[in-house]
Amino acid sequence: MPKMKNHRGAAKRVKRTGSGKFSRHHAYASHLMAHKSSKRKRNLRKSEVVADADQRRLRRLLPKRYS
Repeated sequence: MPKMKNHRGAAKRVKRTGSGKFSRHHAYASHLMAHKSSKRKRNLRKSEVVADADQRRLRRLLPKRYS
């Protein structure tokens, strides 16, 4: 049987935290930044833990031990 493969699109967008959850970066932070407030841009720089509803889907997309 062939090896299981990670979903490369998902692997490039999320990474595992120490506790095994997935962290992600915010959307809307790549362009059109002139009209956004400094507070909003600063908060978009921070990473965030993926919602619980999406953790199960990511575990399926990234079955191998992924870090």
